[in-house]
This record gives sequence, C-alpha cells and structure tokens, in this order.
Amino acid sequence: MLNKTYPYYLANQAVAANTDLEVTDKFSGEVATRVAMADAAAIDKAIGLAVEAMPAMRAFAPFKRQAVLEHCVKRFRERYDELALALCIEAGKPINDSKGEVTRLIDTFKVAAEEAVRIDGEIVNLQISPRANGYHGYVKRVPIGPCSFISPFNFPLNLTAHKVAPAIAAGVPFVLKPASRTPVGALIMGEILAETDLPKGAFSILPAHRDGADLFTTDERFKLLSFTGSPAVGWELKKKAGKKKVILELGGNAAAIVDGDQGGKLDYVVDRLAFGAFYQSGQSCIGVQRILVHASIYDALREKLIAKTRSLVMGDPKDEKTFVGPMISESESKRLAGWMESAVQAGATIVAGGKVDGAMFEATLLEGVKRDTDLYRKEAFGPVAILERFDDFGAALATVNDSDFGLQAGMFTDSLAHAHRAWDELEVGGVVINDVPSFRVDNMPYGGVKDSGLGREGVRYAIEDMTELRLMVMRETW
Repeated sequence: MLNKTYPYYLANQAVAANTDLEVTDKFSGEVATRVAMADAAAIDKAIGLAVEAMPAMRAFAPFKRQAVLEHCVKRFRERYDELALALCIEAGKPINDSKGEVTRLIDTFKVAAEEAVRIDGEIVNLQISPRANGYHGYVKRVPIGPCSFISPFNFPLNLTAHKVAPAIAAGVPFVLKPASRTPVGALIMGEILAETDLPKGAFSILPAHRDGADLFTTDERFKLLSFTGSPAVGWELKKKAGKKKVILELGGNAAAIVDGDQGGKLDYVVDRLAFGAFYQSGQSCIGVQRILVHASIYDALREKLIAKTRSLVMGDPKDEKTFVGPMISESESKRLAGWMESAVQAGATIVAGGKVDGAMFEATLLEGVKRDTDLYRKEAFGPVAILERFDDFGAALATVNDSDFGLQAGMFTDSLAHAHRAWDELEVGGVVINDVPSFRVDNMPYGGVKDSGLGREGVRYAIEDMTELRLMVMRETW
C-alpha cells in the first residue's frame, strides 16, 4: 500500500511541509495518501537554487551523471512492485499496464545512462574561402540552463522519466511539477534521486495546483519549459512562457488504417486495434480513436472487433484480469459520455459497449460518427473508438489528415508502396506500419505537428533540446 504521507523535494531534500494534497484511489474514490503541496515561495526558492546549481551541474562529469542514472535503474528494479502498485492506485491503471509502465521507466533511464557519455560535438570545416585559411571550427553541446517540467496524469512514471532522465544526462538542473492527481510516482523518483550525489539544487519535485504554479511557466530564470498535457493548456502556457524554449507534447485523435490485403492476419489486427483503443481506459494521446477499414474486409473486421471489445474485462485495476479500469475522474467520464450521446443524436450507432457508471466507462465502439462532432474532431481520451470504411487509399490518407492533430498514425498493410506513401503524405510526427499508433519505444523520436505540439522526446532528442551548440573558432597561427 501507499505511505500515509509523502514529502515534496526541494533542492534534493525531502520537505514534509504539509499534507494538503489528497490523492485518491481512482477505483474506490477513497483517499489513498496525502502529499505535501508547494506554495509560490517554495517554487521560487527551488528556481533560485536551480540557478545556483548550474555551475556545479555543468562541471558534474558525464560518467557521474551516468552513475546517477544507473543507480536509479537499480533502485527502480528493487522497488518495481511498489512503483507498480502506486501507479495502479493513484492513476487507476490496470496492474498489468502499471507493471509495463515501470518497465518503460527503467528502459528510459537505461537509455539516458548510455546517452550521458556520448553527447558529442563535431569539427566544422571552415576552409570555404581563402580568408578562412588557417582557421578551424569546433562545436560542442552545453547545458541550456535550469529547466521547468510539467508532467501529466496518464503516464505519471514514464512521461516524467522522459523529462527527468534526459535532464540528468544533459547536466541541467530542473524543477518538476507532477500532475496533482498522480504525484506519488514522481515523489518516489525524487526519493531515489535524493540518494545520489547530484549537486544541491539539481532537482526539485513540487506538487502544486495549476492556478498556483505560474512560476513554472513565466519565470525568466528557466531556459526551457517542457509540458506534456492537453492542447488547450499547452498552447496557453506557450503564450506566457516568454523567451524560454518551449517543448509541447500534447494530444491527438490518432487514426489506424487497415488496408485491404490482410489475408490470414485479421485476428492480429483486431487484437492490436482493441489494445490501442482501450488500454488504460483509452487515456493515451496516441490511443486509437479512428479506425479506417478497407471496404473489402470491413464487415469481417467489424464482427471480430465487436466481439473482442465486448470480451474486455472492466473492473478493479488491482485484479490482473482487468483490462479496462476507471477513467481518471467521474468528471472526465461524464465529459466523454456527453460527446458520445451527442454523436448518437447526430446519427452514430453504438455497436459495442456504451455503459457508463461514475468513472467506469465501458470499452465502446461506434460507427456512423459524423466528422463534425466533438467525438470525431477532438481528443476523446477515453475508451471509445470510431469505425469507418473506405474504398480509396488516397482518400483514407486525406481523412487521417483531416484533423487538427498530428501525433502518430498506424497502418496495417502488405503493400510497401502504400507504407511509403503513408510515410510521405500523413501529417503526423510518426507513422507505425503494421501496428497501432499507440506503439512507442523510449529511444525513438516522439512528438507531433499541428495541435499535437512542438519538439520531440525520446532521450537523445530531448537532450538536444536541453543543450545548446557552442562554437569555438581557432586560428592556428597568429
């Protein structure tokens, strides 16, 4: 079970300032633990100490950064079950998905440990004209400065890791605001980081209410803001961020195309579509929301996908048989139920699922959803997927692109030509061939276009954002 209380971490130190934040068990609705909340004074102090830590972090050798990250990997493995249970309770994530996220937490820190000692520069050939004769150019990467991180509730371990691990590898101090609904995993991470010899002020992990955390965005002492969350919040933060670099990992209404050449692989396709649409109650920005199926196999896939959707077990996330647990809150469930009802009133049909009870939202499949409805145009962020058929492959690509979002897309096909055409034409950050858009490995570049955000995560790519190029020109004789 969870501890009764958790401190926050200010400049590497645990501070039991209060127990003001109640964290609920998302399945039972009962208070599971209480967490210390940071006020504006604590956030301001953390930023100041991060600035003071910058020289020490810059001098903290790559092999020392690697050792810190390797220590985290070791301790995460030792506390694997504790981390998984904490995630299951505070996020309502089914225990099997929770264990999978702990594994990805470990993977991300492992990759960062490897990258910490290979942040290389380059030699620049300046001999482009006679006036540069005898001059040599060298470029290296240097830490950008103190960074502000804001992480979301849906992957409170792994998406936090994609900010924290690259920061340590890059040698930048940071102040992190974890989601107030799911802060425990990040605080356990802080407890483990506090065991290391990171310079004082290298990290602070401060739960805070959104309306009291403006300094994470507006403070000019930060040189980078990395935010993962909703598009509406993300773009508003960018407006307030001032001169600092901004990285946004936002939402999506991801599509999966099923081409008409599946042969005997339809069962695999259906299994992956059901996983992509409904794992962790659909609360993933690359969850499958729109499923476009070629007319030649539409009826066969529809029948199998309906059966698969109805077979998914909904219930207590601590039960290993559970596939669909609660949504993060009853208010989010009500919001999605309203979108579903509006879509039905506009002519859509629910072909599987559709039942809602508090935060529990049954895995639901619809067809005939109009393209101007909220359920189609916006990010559902819940266990709802939309089926539609297509005849023309080019038209299917155009349908996928008819979206304000562009994070990832998936496609099932045996046609290499179609795979390359999709890669060329789809307006997304990543195209996954023969799997769902929900697929992610933690070293790959990950991010979107349009309303899905700015920049890329994936450890090496995040390190590039957290460092700056610095040129040295040397004249060999003078």
